[in-house]
Amino acid sequence: MNEHSYIDLPDLAAESLGGWAMWANDEFFAEKENLLKAHAAEWREHAYTDRGKWMDGWETRRRRGEGDRDVCVVRLGLPGRIRGFVVDTAFFRGNFPAECMLEGASIETHADLRAIADESTQWVTLVERSKLAGDSKNQLAAIACERPLTHVRLTIFPDGGVARLRVHGEPAGAWQGRQRSGALDLAALENGARSLACSDMFFGSRHHLILPGKPLTMGGGWETRRRRGPGHDWNLVALAARGRILHAEIDTMHFKGNAPARCSIEACDVAGAPDAASLQAHGVDWRVLLPETPLQPHTLHRFEDELRVVGPVTHVRLNVFPDGGIARLRCIGEPEEAAPGQAGLDAFNRLPADEATGQLLSCCASGKWAQAVLRRRPFEEPASLFRAAERAWWSCDGDDWRQAFAAHPRIGERPAAAGQPARHAEWSLKEQGGASGADQQVLARLAEQNRAYEDKFGFTYIVCASGKSADQMLSILERRLSGTQQSELRTAAEEQAKITQLRLRKLLAEGRSAR
Repeated sequence: MNEHSYIDLPDLAAESLGGWAMWANDEFFAEKENLLKAHAAEWREHAYTDRGKWMDGWETRRRRGEGDRDVCVVRLGLPGRIRGFVVDTAFFRGNFPAECMLEGASIETHADLRAIADESTQWVTLVERSKLAGDSKNQLAAIACERPLTHVRLTIFPDGGVARLRVHGEPAGAWQGRQRSGALDLAALENGARSLACSDMFFGSRHHLILPGKPLTMGGGWETRRRRGPGHDWNLVALAARGRILHAEIDTMHFKGNAPARCSIEACDVAGAPDAASLQAHGVDWRVLLPETPLQPHTLHRFEDELRVVGPVTHVRLNVFPDGGIARLRCIGEPEEAAPGQAGLDAFNRLPADEATGQLLSCCASGKWAQAVLRRRPFEEPASLFRAAERAWWSCDGDDWRQAFAAHPRIGERPAAAGQPARHAEWSLKEQGGASGADQQVLARLAEQNRAYEDKFGFTYIVCASGKSADQMLSILERRLSGTQQSELRTAAEEQAKITQLRLRKLLAEGRSAR
């Protein structure tokens, strides 16, 4: 993702989506709730409270030796993959923080008040400690994290005020994992749909079109400027899941003098995760779902019999003629059953090359293997990725295999993440869970035999450890010590291939709700 392009993504912490500034260690001058207000911060020249100058933001008292930081925790309105932040210090000129840091976590909603202070909660660093400018929209790109997060922790150093916090990212569809029976709104942001592009959004963001609920004002919808030439305006939406649309709703609520005269909806069925430019190309088979139809101002329009039967689709394009504003679009339908991991694969297909390479290296640390797999993107289905990964592995040579082996910790030892993707160490720890509670004599014997194995063969003992006890792994190790250099290199490569396939499946499962 290009620098600052995340600003175009939805604000996952928006109050309108249910975002909540739930806890702060200090809010002496101004309340934490101000951080998520939808409107821009304002300045009131002569406004004071009994605690000092009135400020539109979150402001803490001056530190006097009792610490060097203040903290606020925000529960996101929609869980998702965070791509970047805006830390807005509007009107904080002599009282803004010098620096900030941002972290994220995945916490069950019913446990969040307890979990935010629990030492076992894993907070992932999204923005390292960074300098802030006063009275500015500080844009901070997030460190890549493909795990859907539910909470954000803003830490400021040493104290001061922040007017607004925006958390931009890709929603993780809340419908995933629920009972897949009945219809749902395939075009809803909260279900994982995304507005990819539009012709114009001069008065209202394109993302407003698929927000939950009804807008409070005209400003809560998608509105284009007045068109003075030929053509029409449009909004392109990637659905939450491939599915059959049964009926549609187009709401022009609040648009009384500026609703479009007419509208139509087109739909297409495209595998993978194409970008907006690809979907606008001539090669895409766009089918008419709703023919050009008159619209009324400030009216909820429902279409069912008017819709054509076009089969399962993945994207819709709402066309408005010639221009104007639409409050909400709903596409109610039945999601198609996707192959396990398909949504995660779509997310993987969309990643920039460097992020995709990092994910592949978490599964297998051979650089040659990762590049060979990457060259085959995009993949239409998970099975295609698995086949490409296996072919790429067996096209590598012994040096490439040894590079992958070297990233694994010895069986029975705690993995070290230095030089390796964090996910690699995390998975290694879980895969070797059978050794965590082993008898000390077994662990000592494992350590001894590990060294003997490395002395003989020159690389780490590799075994697909998932589901195996320490005794079983020790027994396999002792048996394999009698092998030859050539046979053992091949055996270790076979074990690595099993580990890689398991990790690829985990990778797709972790990204299952991304679109």
